[in-house]
Amino acid sequence: MSGAPDVLVIGSGMGGATLAAGLAGSGARVVILERGHRIPDTPQARDTAAIFRDGVFRPQETWFDGAGQGFNPGNYYVVGGNTKFYGAVLIRYRESDFAAVQHADGVSPAWPLSYGEMEPWYGAAEALFAVRGAAGQDPTEPARSTPFPHPPVPDEPAIAVVRERLRRQGLKPFSLPLAVDLDRWLARGRTPWDAYPDTRSGKLDAETAALATALRDPGVTLRTGARALRLLPAADGRRIDGVEVEEGGERSVLRAGTYVLAAGAVNSAALLLFSATDACPDGVANRSGVVGRHFMNHNCTAMLAVDPRLPNPSVYQKTLGLNDFYLDDGAGGPPLGNVQLLGKITTPILQAQLPRVPAFALAALARYSVDWYLMSEDLPHPDSRVRIDGGRIILDWRRSNATGHSRLVTRMREVFRAAGFPIVLARPFDRRTPSHQCGTVRFGTDPATSALDLLCRAHDHPNLHVMDASFLPTSAAVNPSLTVAAQALRVAAALRGARAGAGVAAAEPAS
Repeated sequence: MSGAPDVLVIGSGMGGATLAAGLAGSGARVVILERGHRIPDTPQARDTAAIFRDGVFRPQETWFDGAGQGFNPGNYYVVGGNTKFYGAVLIRYRESDFAAVQHADGVSPAWPLSYGEMEPWYGAAEALFAVRGAAGQDPTEPARSTPFPHPPVPDEPAIAVVRERLRRQGLKPFSLPLAVDLDRWLARGRTPWDAYPDTRSGKLDAETAALATALRDPGVTLRTGARALRLLPAADGRRIDGVEVEEGGERSVLRAGTYVLAAGAVNSAALLLFSATDACPDGVANRSGVVGRHFMNHNCTAMLAVDPRLPNPSVYQKTLGLNDFYLDDGAGGPPLGNVQLLGKITTPILQAQLPRVPAFALAALARYSVDWYLMSEDLPHPDSRVRIDGGRIILDWRRSNATGHSRLVTRMREVFRAAGFPIVLARPFDRRTPSHQCGTVRFGTDPATSALDLLCRAHDHPNLHVMDASFLPTSAAVNPSLTVAAQALRVAAALRGARAGAGVAAAEPAS
């Protein structure tokens, strides 16, 4: 492709790849930069010990916390980004998540958009990612204008028993909306998909669904091994003139009409801060001072419910969720959060976390455990933030809403024991798992308190969009991927409309 592209996208994860898919067929020339490469289909991709014990896919990178302690983040630099390892749960924010919500430890603020404005784009994203699900099971499910594209992924026999036990407790378990072609996934290897890398073998992720759609358009190009180092503002700071990129040890400047930053909530914020100039002394898109602030990542706990009378030989397990305590605590108090199954825990996974426990004990635990993921909302706070120090990324995460999450853990212990699981073990997730990172380049209507407008365009630079989970003003208490994809399609439609001279207000998702 000769000449500068119309759109240059930095990052091939959920936001960047889905936006490119939304632009496919528009006539726009699009270049996607990805600092990593495609994950090769090797035996390690389904080797539990290699993934969880040896960390063969983890990046060789160190971030630092607010106290200056280094840690290795689970932040992946590959085609498809973090979605290559995600649990493939594509769930909508609940309608109440778009309004102000009082939690035990503070308020989750209202969105500048309503659920109704996002709803058609949720449907379009579900279609793009071929989501498997069942409407009507979850009492908190918001209104839908379109059905799920496919029926839900079936429960394995042991999980069907668990579903029935929970129903007997008066709860309303629902089938998780999943972007997984089960037959294709299991044909490659009989493992879970949650936290296992997808080698184009059955998960519908940013690479296999969105990027594959985008690359069917000959005007869309992917460049791997291309790391964006900084954005280059014009001398007056009003527009972006280029991106400095490193490829194969060589540096160059790439130019485009429109730039889309989609490197993930931590790296997008850091890149904007690294791009400071005399015209943008506090970083690009940061006249408001909010870039890097309001970092959120959910409060998460792994919980193992064990019944020594009920073996759990499940392979994948992850088909069931509970939102009975999402809107309130079950007694009219503040909301607690979402509960969903993890991929099946196995002995090598437990050994990676508990190396001093004898293997036979861990094997027994894995044989009888049903493994859950408890997730509560992380409330936005300006002092929870991404900073830079020289070339270092500082992730100073100030956890919030601890009271609500503690109550969720306590409540679920009670639920599982009442459902016939006498042994319930819990362990919180730590800072090494920023898989739900969001909020660092928030959108809004006021340039004094937000970095982006409602189409994720920088208030300060009309030819720059930031299209990943950075834009989210709240984390809610569900997986953010579908909301990012829905907003990316909405933004892509606006760009198409502007390109066609139709104006962004007329943009609607394709039927």
